[in-house]
Amino acid sequence: MTLSALLFDVDGTLADTEETHRQAFNAAFLEFRLPYEWSPDQYEVLLNISGGKERLARFFEGLPVSREERDRLLANVSGLHRVKTERYAELVAGGGSPLRPGVARLIGEALAAGIRVGIASTTTSANVAALLDAELGRNAHKRFAVIACGDVVPAKKPAPDIYHLALSTLGLGPENAVAFEDSANGLAAAKAAGLFTVVTPTRWTALQDFGEADLTLPHLGDPAMPLDAISSGRAGGPFLTLEALARLHARAAARAA
Repeated sequence: MTLSALLFDVDGTLADTEETHRQAFNAAFLEFRLPYEWSPDQYEVLLNISGGKERLARFFEGLPVSREERDRLLANVSGLHRVKTERYAELVAGGGSPLRPGVARLIGEALAAGIRVGIASTTTSANVAALLDAELGRNAHKRFAVIACGDVVPAKKPAPDIYHLALSTLGLGPENAVAFEDSANGLAAAKAAGLFTVVTPTRWTALQDFGEADLTLPHLGDPAMPLDAISSGRAGGPFLTLEALARLHARAAARAA
C-alpha cells in the first residue's frame, strides 16, 4: 500500500515534553495556592491517564480530603488546566522542549516528498501550536495537514478515536499511514485503528509494553546522533529515513495481505 501520511503523537513523541508539562502543572498549583507538587516519580504514574484534565481529576479524586474539599478541587479542574496550558506555552516558547532526534529531519523529508504530516494527540491544539512554532518556526503548525487533538473525540487514547478522526480528515485508510508514538496507550490507540506504528519510548514510558509495535527505536536518529548498532539494523541504517520507513511499511502490508 502507498505511504501517504505520517501521523505523530506530540507529548513524548515529537519532543520529551512531559517534564515541561509537570513543571507547568506545579506552577498552576502554586497560582491557585494549592499545597500540591507532583514529583517526577508521581507524574510518571499519572501519565497512565490520558489527558491533562483527566489527570487532575483522578489525582483530586484520590486525595484523603473531605467531600466538600474534593468537590471544590474538581470544580477548579478547568481553570487549573487553562493556567497550566498558559505556563506550558511560556516554557516551550523559551526553548524548554526541543524536538527529539530525527523528528524535524523526517518531517522535512516527508513534506518534501509530498507526504502529508499530521498530529493525533490527546493534548490541546494550543499546546501543539506552541511546540511546533517554537521548534519548527513561526506558523509551522499550518504546514500540517491535520491537527487532531484535545477534546474533539468521545474517548481519548488508548481508544482509537483520535486516529479515526485524523484518517477521516485526510481521506485515507489506515493502510496508507504510519503512526509515531511513545507510550503504551498511544500504541494501543494506533494499532486499534489499524496503523503501522513506530514507537520511540522516553524515560517516562521505557518500562511499558511495546510488544505490538511494528518498529521500536530509542529515537528516530540523525546524522549527528545516529542509532546504536541494534537499532540501526531495525531501521535499515543509522537513522530512520522516509525511504526506509516506506520499505518497512510496504513489507508489513504485504505480510498482512
